[in-house]
Amino acid sequence: MKCVSVHDAVGMVLCHDVTRIVPGRDKGPAFKKGHIIAPHDIEPLLDMGKASVYVYDLADGFIHEDDAAVRIASAAAGPGLKLTSPSEGRVNLTAARNGLLKVNPAALMQINSVDDVVFATLHSDLRVSRSQSVGGTRIIPLVTREENVRRVESICRDQAPVIQVKELRSLPVGIVTTGSEVFHGRIEDKFGPVLHAKFAELSCPVLGQVFVSDDPTLTAQAIRRFIDEGAELVAVTGGMSVDPDDRTPSAISATGARVVTYGTPVFPGAMFMLAYLGTVPIIGLPGCVMYHRTSIFDLVVPRILAGEALTRADFISLGYGGYCSGCATCTYPRCGFGK
Repeated sequence: MKCVSVHDAVGMVLCHDVTRIVPGRDKGPAFKKGHIIAPHDIEPLLDMGKASVYVYDLADGFIHEDDAAVRIASAAAGPGLKLTSPSEGRVNLTAARNGLLKVNPAALMQINSVDDVVFATLHSDLRVSRSQSVGGTRIIPLVTREENVRRVESICRDQAPVIQVKELRSLPVGIVTTGSEVFHGRIEDKFGPVLHAKFAELSCPVLGQVFVSDDPTLTAQAIRRFIDEGAELVAVTGGMSVDPDDRTPSAISATGARVVTYGTPVFPGAMFMLAYLGTVPIIGLPGCVMYHRTSIFDLVVPRILAGEALTRADFISLGYGGYCSGCATCTYPRCGFGK
């Protein structure tokens, strides 16, 4: 920090606010701390009686907070994001499209371990909307050593992308509803309308819904028929418990599909099943999806639509944060469920 004549301060960084007072009107900073003095600032500064100012002397190897924030954000940002202009040293990242936010937490920890650098994001695997703010970054002091920014850029190159918004695919869906009581019309199907609404919200067209009895052979045939007709995702409802007469899991297996998981550490949603017949995901949905506003469906299906091939390890990790408190007023995704 040094005191220099305003005539010699062009290109330098103010290290204090410069206050303008207009008697009877207002009082406030005309130039804020961190402002880079431009040639057209000289006359206003002189009018305020500032023949000299205190500035940071940006020696070689140092970088201003605005430039640092832009470089850090640019290095970390992957597809589906836009950057704001620096404001008070911070650059925010906003979603350029509707989609699924993905964050690399290990890389984020490394970034925040670099001197002077802070970077915060929303949780990964969160559905976000276009123009929604999803993160922000800055340095703490007004200036930092450029080597700190270069370290961040190196981390981002090695682990790119640190943050991105994946586009959700619009997959055609087939719905297979099992259960003799529904098949024979003894009770009204309540599951179908719920799934139609959920898939409509995700912009996934429903090719149709078929009803079958508890016969695993008929259920397997219905699943295969939908796939033959172009379904890229099949949702099967009913008969997902471990009771002897609940035979949907065995029916899904009978299609020849590769089972990823039957059972997840998520409440509601413990009896969920995911299998793949070729590349087509088949999801076995427990009854809780029908009567809980938020469930395993909301944690898994958006990731499938984002093109992720989920593994057993992905489901194991859901246990941390996988308990829904059942709040009287659901605020998901603005809560800890699934995070």
